Amino acid sequence: MDYRELKVPGAWEITPRQFSDDRGLFLEWFKEPGFSDATGRTLDLQQANCSVSAAGVLRGVHFADASPGQAKYVTCVNGAVLDVVVDLQVGSPTFGQWDSILLDDIDRRASFISEGLGHAFLSLEDGSTVVYMCSTGYNPEREHEVSPLDPEIGIDWPTVGRDGTPLQWKLSDKDLAAPTLRQALDSGLLPQNEEGVH
Repeated sequence: MDYRELKVPGAWEITPRQFSDDRGLFLEWFKEPGFSDATGRTLDLQQANCSVSAAGVLRGVHFADASPGQAKYVTCVNGAVLDVVVDLQVGSPTFGQWDSILLDDIDRRASFISEGLGHAFLSLEDGSTVVYMCSTGYNPEREHEVSPLDPEIGIDWPTVGRDGTPLQWKLSDKDLAAPTLRQALDSGLLPQNEEGVH
């Protein structure tokens, strides 16, 4: 596997080696020894999720309260999504910055998002299936969101799908009502940057 840290510290792109023949293919989409060597940490798995989305579905930017927060290891097993990480940690030198990875069923990359970072993705075709492992379980009282359409963050969301057809973004009511980064900051909702957390 190849590991590349994104411009948001604590977020990684993981590209697996794929082994294929006339029967299909095989890959290891997560392997602890290589992961801990590259990132300097382990992933304590507490929950695994699967999300299936129509083309244009935009989910996020989601994050959990710090201490313990929630780290995610994410891949797309069918279809394609633009996977986005946003630094939401107050006091971080990269606060408000974002980076993205194309996760799809061709390159089969994965992303790792540390605690304190926001996560979002946009489905680029019908039936895009995202699976992700989480370091903590879902707790609705500790889960929050920031608007993925906030111009201050300025995420460059695609307007066409993987096949070139126009996308009509579809967001949940919760994500449509999400505060902007500035509103979340002013309300004290965002996590604090803690040195050495990544």
